[in-house]
Amino acid sequence: MSSRDYNIQDASRQAVFLQHFRTWMRFFNTFRGRLLLILAMLLVATIGFQYYLNLETQTQNNELLEAQAKALNVGITLGFRSIPLQDLRVKDLFEERDQAFFDDETKRMIRDIIIIDADWRVTDSLNPDYLPAYDEDDNVVYRHLSDLTDLPPLMEGSRLGEDLKNFPNRKTTANKNQPDEAYAIPLDTSLGRYYVMVILKADKTDAAWRAAQPLVFTLGIVLVSSLITFMLVWRFTRPIADLSNAAREVAEGNLKVRVPVAHRFDEMGRLGLTFNEMAAELEKNRELEEQLAQAEKSAVVGRLGSAIAHEIRNPLNYINLTLDHLRSKYAPDDEEKRATFEKLTSQLKGEVARINQQISDFLNYSRPAKANPRPIEARTVIEDSLRIAEAEAAEKGVTIGIVEHEDVPGIVGDPEFLRSVFNNLFINAIQAMEATGGHLTIKILPDSGGEYVNFEVSDTGNGIPEENLSKIFEPYFSTKETGTGLGLAIVQKIIEVHHGKIEVGSVVGEGTKFIVKLPKAD
Repeated sequence: MSSRDYNIQDASRQAVFLQHFRTWMRFFNTFRGRLLLILAMLLVATIGFQYYLNLETQTQNNELLEAQAKALNVGITLGFRSIPLQDLRVKDLFEERDQAFFDDETKRMIRDIIIIDADWRVTDSLNPDYLPAYDEDDNVVYRHLSDLTDLPPLMEGSRLGEDLKNFPNRKTTANKNQPDEAYAIPLDTSLGRYYVMVILKADKTDAAWRAAQPLVFTLGIVLVSSLITFMLVWRFTRPIADLSNAAREVAEGNLKVRVPVAHRFDEMGRLGLTFNEMAAELEKNRELEEQLAQAEKSAVVGRLGSAIAHEIRNPLNYINLTLDHLRSKYAPDDEEKRATFEKLTSQLKGEVARINQQISDFLNYSRPAKANPRPIEARTVIEDSLRIAEAEAAEKGVTIGIVEHEDVPGIVGDPEFLRSVFNNLFINAIQAMEATGGHLTIKILPDSGGEYVNFEVSDTGNGIPEENLSKIFEPYFSTKETGTGLGLAIVQKIIEVHHGKIEVGSVVGEGTKFIVKLPKAD
C-alpha cells in the first residue's frame, strides 16, 4: 500500500473522529446533555470524596494498629520477664484454655513467637519448622537465627544496639508495607541475654484497596440510582427535545409536525398540546392563504380570459367565416392549386381553432365550476370522449382499446364536465405517442373500496420524468411548446368538484397511467 493510500485512510479516520466528536459536542450543548453531564460530575465527585474519606479512615486504622502493636509489645515484654524462660513453652500460652496470659484478640494479632537464647539459637517457636530437632545420635540440633531468612521486617531495631547485626531481617526495617511486622524483645536472664521475637499480623498493604472495598456496595447503589436518575431525566426532558425539534421544523416550513402528548397531563403535556394547536392553526392559515392566492390568481385569470374572449374571439370568428367563404367561392380550378389552397386554409382554420381552445381553457379554469351531476353509465362517458380523439389517434398511428369489467356500477357526474376530463387525458396520451405510435388502453373497473368506479387511462408513450410528476396538475405548467398548462389543472378541478380522485404513475420510455376515481351511483 502506497503512502498516498495511508494518507487517505488517515484522513478518513480523522474525518470519522471529527464527525463523532461534533455529534457528542452537539449533544452536550443540549439541555438534556448538560443535565446528564452535571449528574455524572456529581456522581464522580461523590465517589471520589467517599474514597478520600475511606482512605483517611484506613490510614487512621493503620496508625491505631501500630499503636496497638507497640502496646502489645510492651505487655509481652513485661509478661515474659516474669516467667522463667527455661520453663516457658510458647505453645502452651495459646493452647491451654485456662491460660489467661493472652486474650482472644491478642492471639488473633500474633502470628509467631520465637525465643532466641544467648547463642542466637531458636529454642522455641509456634512455627514447627523453627523448633529444635534431634539427629541420629539423639543430640539436639538447633536452628540459628541467621538461618531464618523468611522473617518479616524488624521494627524498631535501632534499640537493640550491636545485637542488631545478628538479625537477618534487619535490612528491611524501612519497608513498612510488608504484611507482617517483627519486634525483638531483649530479656536479661541468668543464662545471658535472650530475645523474644514477636511476629504480629499487621497487614498495611493494599490500604487503597481496603479503602475502596466499602465503595463497591456504595458504587453499586449509586450506579443503580444514577441509572434510574438518567432514565428519568431522559424521559422528563424528552418533551423538551421534541418541542425543540418540532419548533425547528416549523421554522423550516413544515407545519404538519406534531409533538406526541399522549398520556401526559402535566405542564409539559399542556405545553405540547398548545404547540400542536398552534401548528395546526398555522397550517390552516397557510392553506387559507394558498387558497386565497389561488382565488386571486383565478380571478385575475378570469378577468384576463374574459377580456381575451371579448377582444379576440370576434376577430377569430370573422377570420374563420372568411376562410370558409374563401374555400367555397374562390377555390382554384386547377387540381394541384386547389389542393394547396385547401391545405393552407385548413391549416389556418386549425390555428384559429387552437387559439380559440386556449381561450376556452382560460375561461374554464378561471370560472367557478358549476356541475350538474346525475347518474350516468361509465362506458357512455368514455365513448363520447373517444369520438373526438379517434380521428387524431388514427392519423398518428395510435390504436385504442377499451376493457370493461363485469358488474361495473354507474357513476354520478356531469357528462359535459367529464367529457372535458377524458378529452384532455386522451389527447395528451395520443400526443405523447405521436412520434412512434402506440397503444391507448382504457380500463373501467370497480374500486376495491367500493365507493368509486376507476377509469385507468394508459399509454405507451415517452412517459413523464419523476421530477415533473408532482407539477403536472399545477396551472400553467407544461412541457409542450404550444401548451397553456391548464389542461390537467382543469381535469383535477373538475374531478374535485365531483368529489373524486386522480392519481398518476409514469416510467420514462415506457408510458404513463392516469387513474380517475369517480363516485359510483347508488
